[in-house]
Amino acid sequence: MPKRFRKEGVSIPVVRLQGPIMAGGGQFRPTLNIATVAPVLDKAFAIKDAPAVAISINSPGGSPVQSRLIFQRIRDLAAEKNKRVLVFVEDVAASGGYMIALAGDEIFADPTSIVGSIGVVSGGFGFPELLRKIGVERRVYTAGENKVILDPFKPERESDIEYLKSLQVEIHDVFIGMVKERRGTRLTSDPDIFSGLFWTGQRGVALGLIDGLADMRGEIRRRYGATAKLQLISPTRGLFGRKIPGVGADLLAGAAERAAGAGVGALVETAEEKALWARYGR
Repeated sequence: MPKRFRKEGVSIPVVRLQGPIMAGGGQFRPTLNIATVAPVLDKAFAIKDAPAVAISINSPGGSPVQSRLIFQRIRDLAAEKNKRVLVFVEDVAASGGYMIALAGDEIFADPTSIVGSIGVVSGGFGFPELLRKIGVERRVYTAGENKVILDPFKPERESDIEYLKSLQVEIHDVFIGMVKERRGTRLTSDPDIFSGLFWTGQRGVALGLIDGLADMRGEIRRRYGATAKLQLISPTRGLFGRKIPGVGADLLAGAAERAAGAGVGALVETAEEKALWARYGR
């Protein structure tokens, strides 16, 4: 039997995807995007003797663009390297986190994990009275009648809201198409699947959103033998042993500016991250 298919001593590379999904990444909190994830995926799929790559996901979602890019990179590498992809959900794989999970040939979760939330959400704040109260006049000059929409310092316009919702519907349709393509006949006909609701792992199995309830170590040993090993693939480390947050990151450039804004930046990023996790009771 070829070495890569022997059960004795098989080593399965593991990629752990943890955190909200945001373009550019968070300076003060770990985030997922194609720049930070791609190098780790490349390392994992480059291990020739491994018959599969295991991916652990713990994410409440975020950017649909970055979620799709990560999904596509996983599928491209799986096809290129001829490897099976096994996805394991930790606490949450919801919204964009579930979109990434769809890259798995099989998806497993804990009975108490949260999965699903197949929908699109946008949020923000409105301050239409704030500037007037503090005596500040806002001046915005544009060429193009719709150049400025959803201005947080102006009252909401119905036309702006309708346009935003039309974009959300388009993105939602793309998400639904991905789920149907990847899960196929495993999906049930429950009308709530694409409503944005989320479920426990146990309910996710019944709906066809995931394939089973299992932990990574147990499932890998069940498939590849009691001596199978998990090989965690870590990001490349840069200057002073720090993990490089993305492609082409400069750890020194802009250090003074980052330090000056650290307090406010950390507060905002923490609040955004907590809001994402709080949707799923985590």
